[in-house]
Amino acid sequence: MKRFCVLLLLSLGLTVLFSPASFAEGDITVISSDAHAVFPYSITFKVEAGAAAEIVEIDLGYRVSRGSLVSNDCRVALDFTPDKQVTANWTWDMLETGGVPTGSEVEYWWLIEDETGNKMETKPEMIEFDDLRYDWHSLAGDQVTFHWYEGDGDFAQGLVDAADDALGNLADEFGFALEQPADFYIYANTWELQGALIYPDEWTGGMAFPDYNTVVIGISSDNLAWGSRAIAHELGHLVVHQKVFGPFGVLPTWLDEGLAQAAEGELRADLQDTLDRAIARDAIFSVRSITGSFPTSADEAELCYAESYSLVEYLRNNYGSDKMLDLLEAFIQGGTAEQALTQVYGFDMDGLDRVWRQSLGLDPENPGYPPSPHPGASATFTAPYIVLFVLVVILGVMAVYLGYLYARRVR
Repeated sequence: MKRFCVLLLLSLGLTVLFSPASFAEGDITVISSDAHAVFPYSITFKVEAGAAAEIVEIDLGYRVSRGSLVSNDCRVALDFTPDKQVTANWTWDMLETGGVPTGSEVEYWWLIEDETGNKMETKPEMIEFDDLRYDWHSLAGDQVTFHWYEGDGDFAQGLVDAADDALGNLADEFGFALEQPADFYIYANTWELQGALIYPDEWTGGMAFPDYNTVVIGISSDNLAWGSRAIAHELGHLVVHQKVFGPFGVLPTWLDEGLAQAAEGELRADLQDTLDRAIARDAIFSVRSITGSFPTSADEAELCYAESYSLVEYLRNNYGSDKMLDLLEAFIQGGTAEQALTQVYGFDMDGLDRVWRQSLGLDPENPGYPPSPHPGASATFTAPYIVLFVLVVILGVMAVYLGYLYARRVR
């Protein structure tokens, strides 16, 4: 009898253990919720839920903590087979959408509905998108916190001092200030930095993420001199973007990069040499051609950086720093590059190109660099090939015809 009772209890226990979970009528229950990050490539969100009726819809809501004038909430419908107990997941692939910097915080929540129309929304959870490949240390200055993993305390203090000096120079020279605190993540070298970015250019040594108030730079612990300039450069990006933050404040690249270059102080000797050689050959890019993205070629990108510095210095030296502030204000108010320049200086981008070239000792009319195809050039280039093609066709037809005559004579 005892043996029978034991077997009965075991049977009942196994039935409970292996039978589907039961859920109260009308309730939807989240059994588990999780997010797993693989920096810098992806975050996978996963949920398991159950209900008395079949679950027919699961949406993931998420947002990244960053500066934005509008809601940056995202919502994704997950694929799964409807059932009373389901598991669903979705991967945010940053190779497709572009990455976010280390230290970013991502909130996420679930919206679930069953076949009877019952709905539930979970409270937001948080995942920190951190680069866990390194053991980070932190040191805070007045407005900038540095995170680093290679180098001693003196190295870190040197980083803080460089940021303080750069912010002081930006205030004195331009009247710019950092309006919100920033985080700098210092990688030990360029290669490790680029391993933290999605599709970086081969020449990338640092990158600012203004919407996140975050900067990443590769600085060797024995190269603080270069690192100080890089810190000033990226701080230049941050303070300018914070100043023009708004629905319209989109700057042409030459202005954005030129101000960042100017934040470093005098142009680096190697960039000055690059600019001098281009001027000597009259092979500089036009202002209009460096309004958008810079070339991916390292040599051409360096020339664009040098030109951007030269343009900003031309405007500052000839019209003053106050006019530069007026120019940024024009962008804040929604002006295009053409409109903003005309409003503040009285010339558009082509006009700027002419007066700037004159200041360099060049002909005001830019011959265009690099050369771009136009109808005349295209026709000149292709004409010899067209003639050659026609001759080949004629010779081919003649060969066929002569072959035909020879064949008839032989017969």
